[in-house]
Formats: sequence, C-alpha cells, structure tokens
Amino acid sequence: MKALRLVIDLLNDLIQTLLRFLPFPVKTGIIRVGQPDRQSPVLVTCNFGLTVRRVLRALRGLDAYLLVANSRGINVWCAASGGHFTSNDIISVVKTSGIGDLVEHRRLVLPQLSATGVERSVVEEKTGWRVVFGPVYAQDIPTYLANHYKKTERMRTVRFDLPERLEMAVMWATPISVIPLILLLIWWRDLALPFVAIIWGIALVTFVGFPWLPRWLVIGRSDQAPPGWTKYLVVFDPRSQRILALWAAAVAALVAYGLLVADWGWMTILGWALVSLAAALLISLDLAGSTPVYKSSLHEDRLLSVALDVDKCQGRAICREVCPKNRFQIDSQAHKASIISENECVQCGACIVQCPEDALAFVDRSGRRIPPEEIRKYKLNLMGERVTTS
Repeated sequence: MKALRLVIDLLNDLIQTLLRFLPFPVKTGIIRVGQPDRQSPVLVTCNFGLTVRRVLRALRGLDAYLLVANSRGINVWCAASGGHFTSNDIISVVKTSGIGDLVEHRRLVLPQLSATGVERSVVEEKTGWRVVFGPVYAQDIPTYLANHYKKTERMRTVRFDLPERLEMAVMWATPISVIPLILLLIWWRDLALPFVAIIWGIALVTFVGFPWLPRWLVIGRSDQAPPGWTKYLVVFDPRSQRILALWAAAVAALVAYGLLVADWGWMTILGWALVSLAAALLISLDLAGSTPVYKSSLHEDRLLSVALDVDKCQGRAICREVCPKNRFQIDSQAHKASIISENECVQCGACIVQCPEDALAFVDRSGRRIPPEEIRKYKLNLMGERVTTS
C-alpha cells in the first residue's frame, strides 16, 4: 500500500509540474505529521497539491501539525500576490480545524512568501495566535525549527536554482507543444519529433541558461510602459531585439540539422524557422514574470520603488523577515531599518503589507506615494492590474 501511495504521489507530482499553471486544489484542514503532542509546532501552507506534498516530505521525521488553508489550489507565491491566499483564509482554517484544542502554545508558522497577501496583524487580532514567517523553501523548515524559529539570510532569500528553472521550462513547453503535437501525430506524424525538439529545446535552453542571460530582463523604472492593451503584445516589448537573438540561435541549429542530417530543403527550413520564432516569442513574452527574482514585464508595479519613512520606522525588523531579496538592514541600537541593494527589489510589496508603522510605501515615477492600505486591499490579477480582494 505504501508503494502504491508513493507511485500515485510521483504521478501527481509529474502532472502538476507539467501543468503547474493550472490550480490543483486538495482538501483543507489539519494534517498530523508523525506523533505530534501539545508542544509540537503548527505550520500553515496553501492547498496546492504539489506544495502540500513537498512540505510533508520536508517534515518527514518530525512531529508537527500542518494546517492546509484555502488558496484556491494555487501555489503560495502566486495565490498571496493575487489575493487568493489571504488573512481570512488563515483565520478560517485556524478556527475550523480545532488546532487550538490540540496545542498549548499559540504560534503559527506561515510560509514567508505568503507575506504579500496575509496580514500578520489581522490574523493575530482575529485568532489570538502569534504569527511568524518561516523559510522561503520547505526543505529549510527542519533546520528553522531546530534553530528555535530563527532564519538565516539564506532561508529568507528567494533563488532561482536549476531545479526551479527546469520546472518553469517544463511548464512553458507542455502547453505550447501538447495540442499541436496531437494534430501532428494524426496527420503529419513525421513532423512530430522535430516539433517537440524545437519547443522543448528552446524552453530548456532559455531556463537552464537563465543565470547567464544579460540584464535586459530588468525593466528600469525610467522605462515607459506601453499604453493599455498593447503592453500584452510582444512587438511592443522594448527587449524584442534581444528575444530575436534566442530565435537566431534556434534557426542556426535548424539549418545545421536540416542540411547535414535531415536533408531538408530551404522551404522546409524556413517553415521550421517560423515555428521556432513563434515558440521563442511565446516563451520570452514574460520571461521575467516566469521567475521569482524579477517582476513581470506586464505588471506596471515594476516601475515602482519602495520608499522608507525613517521617522516612522521603529526597527522591528519585520521587513527584513519577509523580504525575499534581503534588501533590509536593521540597526538594533538606533531601532531603524535601512534599504540596501536598491536594484534587487521585485516590488512584491510584502514589506509594505507587514510594516506595523506604515513606514514603507510604493512610490511611482512622479514621486507620488501609494498608501500602504491600497497595497493591502488591492492585489495583482494575471493581467498585472490591482483589483480589490474584499
């Protein structure tokens, strides 16, 4: 039975990795890990199936309670940023799960990346529980707990390591290739293999080589955003010339293969070149937004900067605990925070949402300060527009 469960979990992992752009909700509520007692830690996660299984694997060998809150089947980072994983969802699972009857302490460990959408102060006020934000990555949870709920700088930092990049390559390549592949297998079977090789090759090269891509992924705050709906068209993207460089590399490979291996004519090579162009444009359309380390090029929030009102700041260090890029430094003697690494900001707004003194705020290119309450109330939808979550 255990072997069957393992096989089912692996199949679910594969499916949900291939199609991770879709929601995969699992049952909300409480999960007992190991043999928890009244002093065992209480952790919270979203109800995206892949995330729940990864957290449970990270907790293997520990005794703990895991509360699965409703995120509409979306992963923590996307759900919290988009208003699908909120304070109300945490409050609901705390009150309905009966966790208060199972432990003597009142401490909830939330995933750090939920800080963009879950207001710590609201959860504490409504539940009476103390909220702390755990590590970015589930595999760091055992060390975090053993270290008495203290995070290292590495635990707080969002990275984009090779396994994550491969997952994003798979996520892009799967939907782009599946439907055309079915049609090719029915009518033009001999074209199926080259088509799959082009799509998956471009996706894998793009994301595996991501650390060596030039800094054109970063859209500076001085750049002008295209007006209205035109921002969703790649031809209006100021980086389109560099996107074409990826296509040129694919065409060079096609020419070499077509002339040296497949004995293709130039018309066939031209046809595959157009297919590869379409693939390169689709995969590169929002390459920055496919990563946790850059803001989406479709989101106008990328043009904002975070400003600190030093007079309001009391140096409580919550900004440092939730910033995924470690941009804050705390002076413990002066009880003040300061912003470092100005260019590293991904404009997630977590520091603004969590700051108890409202000392942090977004500022646009004209210098207008956007009140923190707006960032707490309005979350980003898939089109990069802020909409109410109430």
